[in-house]
Amino acid sequence: MNDATPIKRGRKFDQVIEGARSVFLSDGYEGASVDAIAKAAGVSKATLYSYFPDKRLLFMEVARSECGAQIDEAGEILDTGVPAPQALRNAALRITEFVLSDFGQAIFRMCVAESDRFPDLGREFFRTGPEVFRGQLAAYVRHAADKGELSVDDVALAADQFIELCHSTLFVERVFGIRDAYTRAELERVVDGAVDMFMARYGA
Repeated sequence: MNDATPIKRGRKFDQVIEGARSVFLSDGYEGASVDAIAKAAGVSKATLYSYFPDKRLLFMEVARSECGAQIDEAGEILDTGVPAPQALRNAALRITEFVLSDFGQAIFRMCVAESDRFPDLGREFFRTGPEVFRGQLAAYVRHAADKGELSVDDVALAADQFIELCHSTLFVERVFGIRDAYTRAELERVVDGAVDMFMARYGA
């Protein structure tokens, strides 16, 4: 199937997405069957296939929706008027919790695993997900620099560096299966370390 096939939208589209989301969250991508998704969505398999002929397309649409919600929330947190270290910490907690979650990990693994056969899926997800947050973060960094809270010449690079700092330790260990859980204290250690290092480099 062509991974660039446009997705049909109709009356039961949101119903299908919500049902698929619940099944993917509980069973993962590989464990999620079309029968289970159709049942959770309250639609027939024929209706499900009329919207999404390929399970990969359905998963990526759910992923875009889920990631988009997290990014929107993180973007709103960045625009609250609090001092830069607190705004960055709040946004970092939101995004890091998502990328460490079972669903966030499933998205990452699928994009990597299917990158050769379905490269457009990963590209489209990146364009509508991580790239959006990167743009929001860069805009915030520029705004904080204009206010005198940060001193940054290359805001795009600074935004990328902050995101990568948030991916240290726990994200790598989750990706390689070294751990499947983490404590709140461990999460805050990574996030606080990211903010501290970022502010040490870019704090005005």
